[in-house]
Amino acid sequence: MTKPDSQQSRNDTTPALGALMLDVSATSLSDAEREVLSSPVVGGVILFARNYESPQQVRALCAQIKSCNPNLLIAVDQEGGRVQRLREAYTRLPPMRAFAKLWEQDATQACYNAKSVGWLMAAEVLSAGIDMSFAPVLDINTERSEVIGDRAFGNSPKQVSELANAFMEGMHEAGMATTGKHFPGHGSVEADSHIALPIDTRSYAEIEAFDLAAFQLSKGHLDAVMPAHVIYSQVDPHCAGFSAFWLQEVLREQMQFDGVIFSDDLAMAGAAAAGGIEERVDAALKAGCDMVLVCNDPQLALAAKSHLETLALPLNPRIGRMLARQNWSRETLFASDRWVQSKAVVDAMLGEAHVR
Repeated sequence: MTKPDSQQSRNDTTPALGALMLDVSATSLSDAEREVLSSPVVGGVILFARNYESPQQVRALCAQIKSCNPNLLIAVDQEGGRVQRLREAYTRLPPMRAFAKLWEQDATQACYNAKSVGWLMAAEVLSAGIDMSFAPVLDINTERSEVIGDRAFGNSPKQVSELANAFMEGMHEAGMATTGKHFPGHGSVEADSHIALPIDTRSYAEIEAFDLAAFQLSKGHLDAVMPAHVIYSQVDPHCAGFSAFWLQEVLREQMQFDGVIFSDDLAMAGAAAAGGIEERVDAALKAGCDMVLVCNDPQLALAAKSHLETLALPLNPRIGRMLARQNWSRETLFASDRWVQSKAVVDAMLGEAHVR
């Protein structure tokens, strides 16, 4: 694929990174945060809505983060719908359920739209200086999980995988790596793993034929996977993010997946069953996670950092594959025909025009 003048390829050398991704408190870094981010065990930073004021400010924040270590991986949750951290001056994205509704009428048009919006989301995030968005959701909507709900691309493995694959093709074309979540599937439990530990009582055969099928059908487009803080009690006593069965036997061996495995946030209530933060970090890494996330709890993040420093783990080159593959300037992006066309797709789906 020919790269537009507005894009710049990364060096072919993939850097190795530390195993911890954490967050920062505000719209610029404190001296204490600079010191934390300079630790070799810290490999990434995830941004939230509190870290954003304007496109210029967030780009400056990303530059501050990279000044601590130029290879730090910067991430954000910019799925669309209710999960979109960059809002003001960024295109408001439809929830993934909007593609599912269109797919039922015209699958070809729905996939075209999904690819267009995947590209637009990724290009706009890259223009902020952020490497990746944790997207897309591959969970299947069964109408049971409110935390998934309209974040899902549909109610069947075929529908979810076709739309998600198109969305990921767009992300790749913009220069962003993809992350499928929440493996092996969060859509069939009612509890929200942010505040509780969901338990899925289905058999492995049921999960394999339904939820796992979506991941299997999308495997060729996935650069990373994030497991669910869900216990599948008929399969394994540990939640998926702490389960060697799910991450090593199923994901690595059976599915032959060689991408990055991110833990979900270890500060979430769904992770507490593993013990304190040190035990959670150990359990996630032992199960097969490449990088662990600790968010929205500075004391837990510092404790995780201190613990990882005692472990002296080797840096992981697999994580470096998630760094931005191309860089977009905001001005050139908005002047491109593809952005104009993709923005028109979004506006048509939302049924209104938006001012950037």
